[in-house]
Amino acid sequence: MQSTTTRKLIAATLAASLTSFAVLSFAQTASAPSPELRAQHMAQRADQQATPPSERQAKMQQRHAERQAALKTALGITAEQEPAWNAYVTRTGPESKGKGERHAKREDMAKLTTPERLDKMQAHQAERAAAMTRRIDATRSLYSALTPEQQKRFDTQAHFQRAGMHGKHRGAHHESMGPRS
Repeated sequence: MQSTTTRKLIAATLAASLTSFAVLSFAQTASAPSPELRAQHMAQRADQQATPPSERQAKMQQRHAERQAALKTALGITAEQEPAWNAYVTRTGPESKGKGERHAKREDMAKLTTPERLDKMQAHQAERAAAMTRRIDATRSLYSALTPEQQKRFDTQAHFQRAGMHGKHRGAHHESMGPRS
């Protein structure tokens, strides 16, 4: 009697294991991107890597200027609001750091001890927080110069949710989300 119970328990355990493997396998294949989508992504990535950094920087600045122009048009900035708008654009623009500068920082970091690296990372975090504070202050300053109707239009603009107020291009896959206007 014990051997029959043991066999049934083993069979049930085996069946449960096979079922869970089948479910996991199905979940992985169901969420995997299509080969066409993957090929398209890889082609875009190769194009980006083949583009010289200065050209990528120029394209990023052009896209930023286009988004700012669209926002200015959507808000209907008046002549009286122009100084506040210009200050906003200046203080929220993308910060350019070249690949060479990032690579040099990486090499410098490799030469440091762990506590020194941690100090550098903490300083970098403080710089980023200060930049975010500048962007927030600029946005609040512009917002206070807007009329209530303009404020409502500004509130509906999706660029803050997607861009996270970084002002940086986040990759080709974000372009599929639509324009940031």
